[in-house]
Order: sequence, then structure tokens, then C-alpha cells
Amino acid sequence: MKWKLTGRYLVSVVLIVVIVIIMNIVVVIGLFILQSVNENLPLLNRQTSAESISRSFQEHIIITESGASISEKGKEILKKKQAWIQILDEDGGEIYRYLAPEKAKTKYAPIDIVQIYKYVEKEVLSTVFVGEKKGFEHRYSYLVGFTTPYLERQVLTFDSRNFAQMFKVFSVSIIIIDGFIALCIAYIFSKRLTKPMFIFIDSIKRLAGRDYNVYHQPKGIYKDVFANINLLSQELKSSEKERKKLDAMKEEWIGNISHDIKTPLASIQGYAEMIKDTEYQFSMDEIRDYAGIIEGKSKYLRDVIEDLNLSTRLRNKELTLNKKNVNIVSLVRNVVIDTLNDPRYANRDIDFSSSHEVIKIEVDDILIRRAISNLIYNAIVHNHEDISIKVHAEKNEESTLIRVEDNGKGIKQEELGRIFDRYYRGTNTGELHKGSGLGMAITHDIVIAHGGSIQVHSTVGQGTVLEIILEPNSAK
Repeated sequence: MKWKLTGRYLVSVVLIVVIVIIMNIVVVIGLFILQSVNENLPLLNRQTSAESISRSFQEHIIITESGASISEKGKEILKKKQAWIQILDEDGGEIYRYLAPEKAKTKYAPIDIVQIYKYVEKEVLSTVFVGEKKGFEHRYSYLVGFTTPYLERQVLTFDSRNFAQMFKVFSVSIIIIDGFIALCIAYIFSKRLTKPMFIFIDSIKRLAGRDYNVYHQPKGIYKDVFANINLLSQELKSSEKERKKLDAMKEEWIGNISHDIKTPLASIQGYAEMIKDTEYQFSMDEIRDYAGIIEGKSKYLRDVIEDLNLSTRLRNKELTLNKKNVNIVSLVRNVVIDTLNDPRYANRDIDFSSSHEVIKIEVDDILIRRAISNLIYNAIVHNHEDISIKVHAEKNEESTLIRVEDNGKGIKQEELGRIFDRYYRGTNTGELHKGSGLGMAITHDIVIAHGGSIQVHSTVGQGTVLEIILEPNSAK
């Protein structure tokens, strides 16, 4: 895996470098070709060289029937370049001179012209270039000498048969050297790019293996990636901690609910066996008493099973709400009355009030009744018998609010955020009020399913306030 990533970067960088080198070679060769085809192109800065000036100086030579001369511009060029000129006829005799040294010859044989072109003559102390000018069916030669001591001319001679071979060797050498340099640079570059990727891969493997202790200092071009990996590691660590906490709660809840189910089952089984046993002769009153106990335990088991089923359907959003336009004041009042009619809670202090006599809202009345009943039941089972419970319903411009308030023990801060968790059972629950542990979670899910919210405020030793806030679809 490592070499695959490094190889891909390596190949891409090498290709780029090689393409650039080839393009440079092509451009250089093209420049030389263009310059050789058209000497007037200013590509290699040859227009300012002494040889170029000498070759192009024929433009400034003026040939007439009476003789030869040069233009004023030509004179300016010669003065500027510290040069002189001699114009010769076909026999090598001088017909015009300008700024030429006094010791310069007036008659040149062919060998003299070759000699002065190849070597610096002591008489003129100049580097001389030879040119030709056509005019009136005659050819005129001219000598342009440059007196500057910094100008030198080197004559290059080579065998054209060896030039191609030399060019091949030179080209191959350059390509090998450049290729090696490009390979080294590309390798270093690719290593710098791929090294962080190896760290990414290793980090992902560790996270996949449930090792969430991953942290890297965000730096370099991948600092955002490192920062996201650190964030992911922290979130996974928190999720794993929460999952373990939830699993522990779930196991504890399963143990508690199993124990709570076994107790009524044992009672049902025991009374049923007693009634079934022929050795015992029970009176009708005793049989009715036993049947009542069996019925009560059966209802308890039914309620637990219904809680489990309802909680699962609400959490998985599989329950369809049967909304109706109901008077929430009457609904809450009836819940309070039903609670007080329960013999277990007949002596409890539960007070109901409302801001309006009629508050109409679209809700599933059965589920909302269940949610409010759970809040009241929660206030009862977690407090002493002498507490006061106030239930209030009110309407404002934006929402409908249902409040259940008590002046009981209150809820500890560390438990306040858990009361709506599934499987959580409060520590203050009495032995006579065992349940599924899903009551508050069911209430929360019912309110959320209606698009509302539920809030809890509590102070230890002062009491608890729970509020259901519903956004009405239609209210009157």
C-alpha cells in the first residue's frame, strides 16, 4: 500500500519534470532553427554583435557611377561602435574609406583579405569583418574594422560527420543527468506528500479497531485532515463511553425488570396451584380474593409489556398518531380525577388549574393522556405521601403548556439529564411502585412525536417542575 501511493506520486512528478525538460529542449532547438533561417529575428540577441553589424552594413553603403560612400546613419553606427570601413573594387583597390587607420592598406590581394579576417593586423589593431555589396553590375567588397580591445573572434572548426554523434552523446548525458535529478526531487516530494497519508491510514485502522486514543498535531498542508481525525477520535471515544454506559443501564434494567416480572409470576403461579390443589377446600370468598390478586398481577405484567411495545414503536417512529381536536383542559382534568380515584393515591394532594376553560388543540388524546399520567405518577412514586402536586394547563399566543409541579425531594443534578433515558429508573422509587422504567422515556417520545418539547427544572429539597410545550396545529 505504501509503495503504491509513493509510486503514483513519483510517476506523476517524474512525468511532469521530463515533459518540462523535453519542452525546454524543443524550444531551444526551435530558437536556433528560427535564427538560422532568418538572421533578422531578435531571438538570440545577435543583432548587436559585430558580425551582424558588418553583414547588415551593406544597407548603408551607397554605390553611384562616380564612386561609393556611406549614409549618415552608417557613419553614426561606425562612430558609436568604434569602427571604420574600407570599400574595395573587384580588384581589391580602395575606392572609399571612413575612419580607417592611416596605416591601412589601399590595395588588398585575396590573401591579404584572408589574413586580415583571420588575424589582428598590427597596422590596424582592429578585428575586421568582410562583407559584399552589389551595384551597377559589379561586386564591391568592404572591410569593417572594430577597434575596441574587448572584441575577439574565435574560429570554430569541426567535422560534420562527428557532430551528430556528439549531439547524441550530449543529449543522452543531459537526459540521464536531468532524469536522475528529477527522480531524486520527485522521490523527496512524493515522500513528503505520502508520509501523512500513511499516518491517515494507520489512524483509520486504529479507529476501525476501536482504538480511539488517536491524536496528531495539526500542521502542514494536511492540518485540516489531522484536525478532523482528532475530532472524529474524540466523538467516537465519547460515543463508546456513552454506549458502555447505556449497555450497563440496559443490563441493570433487564435485571430489575426480570426480577419485577418474576415476583407477580410467582404470585400468579402460587395462587393458581393452591386453587388447583384438591387437598385444599377454599371458600368462594377466598377464591375471589385469590382471583383478584391474580388479576392484579396479570394487569401489572400487561402494563409492562405494553410499555415495552409502545416505547419501541415510538423510538422507531412506527406509531401513527390519531390526532383529534380535543379540549386539553378537560383531558388533563380527567387524568387528575382518574389518579385520585385510584385507591392507592386517593389521599394524595393533587390540585388542578387552567388559564382557560377551553383550550382546543390537535393531538392524539390517548397518547397525551398517557404522557400526563406518567408525569403525575412520576411525582407520586418519587416522593413522600404528604407532598403537594399542582397540575396546570395554559395557552399563550405561541403554544400550549402543561405543567406538573411538586414540592418534594427534587432530583440530583447528575440524574437530571437521565430521567428521559430508556431503562433509567429513579433511585427514589418505592418498593410498591415498581415499573418498566420506561415511563418518562415514553412521555418524552410522545411529546416529540407531536412536535413539542418537554423541560424539567428541579432543586434538591425543594421540588421538581416538568413542562410539556405543544405547538398547536389549530387552537380556539
